Amino acid sequence: MAVKKESWADQRGINYEAIAQSASFRELIQAKKRFIIPATIFFFVFYFALPVLTSYSKALNTPAIGPVSWAWLFAFAQFVMTWALCILYSKRAAQFDDIVKQVKQEAKEGGNA
Repeated sequence: MAVKKESWADQRGINYEAIAQSASFRELIQAKKRFIIPATIFFFVFYFALPVLTSYSKALNTPAIGPVSWAWLFAFAQFVMTWALCILYSKRAAQFDDIVKQVKQEAKEGGNA
């Protein structure tokens, strides 16, 4: 005779299926997708543009400022882009946290937590 071991969620009475079906949780997932997918695509395109352009094109080899070529400016811009995306995500994460609080509150009110 096997004894069923209760999970942590069962012990606390959390109904994760109900939470996952809630409008607030779906809003959270959609909001994160709307930000993360385009940001990731932009990051990869911007990041891989430098090696592709320097390997298969001469466009970035021309001088931009004195002896500094466009390739060097583009490489520096990648650092700026990375920091900008981090700052932008940090600000957006605060909005995501507000939606998470709403999901938690609805779960408590609905008897799910």
